[in-house]
Amino acid sequence: MRYFLGKIGLFLLTLWAAITVNFILPRMMPGSPADAAIAKLAQNGPVTPALRASIEAQLGMPTGNVFSQYLQYLNSIAHLDFGVSYSNFPTSVSSLIGAALPWTLTLVGVVTILSFIIGTTLGAVMAWHRGTAIDAVGSVGSSFLSAFPAFWLALMLLYFLGYVAGIFPTSGAYSASAVPNPSGAFVIDALEHAILPGLTILLTSLGGWIMGMRNTMISTLGDDYVTFAEANGLRQRTVMLKYAARNALLPNLTSFGLVLGGVVGGSLLVEQVFSYPGIGMLLFQAVTNQDYPLMQAIFLMITVSVLIANFIVDLLYGVLDPRTRR
Repeated sequence: MRYFLGKIGLFLLTLWAAITVNFILPRMMPGSPADAAIAKLAQNGPVTPALRASIEAQLGMPTGNVFSQYLQYLNSIAHLDFGVSYSNFPTSVSSLIGAALPWTLTLVGVVTILSFIIGTTLGAVMAWHRGTAIDAVGSVGSSFLSAFPAFWLALMLLYFLGYVAGIFPTSGAYSASAVPNPSGAFVIDALEHAILPGLTILLTSLGGWIMGMRNTMISTLGDDYVTFAEANGLRQRTVMLKYAARNALLPNLTSFGLVLGGVVGGSLLVEQVFSYPGIGMLLFQAVTNQDYPLMQAIFLMITVSVLIANFIVDLLYGVLDPRTRR
């Protein structure tokens, strides 16, 4: 019980620190959206202080000293009120995130889970058959895939399978003529648009899971308890899964928690290449337009999701490996 209470306390302390940093960072950036609007107006004549105040009020920019802004910020978070987007005025930040988040969770989330399951399984099989053709082919293939940057592979797939072969759509999450609805036709259309970005994320992340699991499990196979299990005549499948793979999975599980927590942040480069309307694309637009409320909400959402994922992984560690609770 002490172990789990300690993890909860650490989670709450880290969450408060992340929320505070999320408040500070955007305010350290030079300039503001009001400055951009005023610069355009200044071309037609001088901008009075009253006009500047009016523009700042219209954009909903924070007022008062930093401490009062911080209290307003905490109060807004408690009520899940992230304000109005500066770059999409008067649309609320919650509406923009609500429209982009399902696309990111569906694409990046599903592909990340598939990549982890496939990569971890292949890595365990390769480690068990170390030194054979299976291990050699898998090692070369995974190293080859890991060498490709995501944006480069995305451009190659986009060019050859999208423009040249014309097999898959080249941009967007669905056809321009389609209307989002739960019908089978729209789901198929959305899946067709998700194949190329999903394949990019899968191929570029698969190698890391494979090699990570393979290397850890090879080290685990040399431990005494695995040798003891084999000497007692247990089935090879039981030794591989229950003794070797279970313990070798722990480091991969930590990495999976970090990656899964970052899923809500999307895959910025891939979403940019394919013009996929996810959180990554939304974050890029927010930074480009100095949209503080939108940036803060996205950063906070990513941070909290990573913290929650790590918290869950810590609890799972205590279940899978009781030694960590000592």
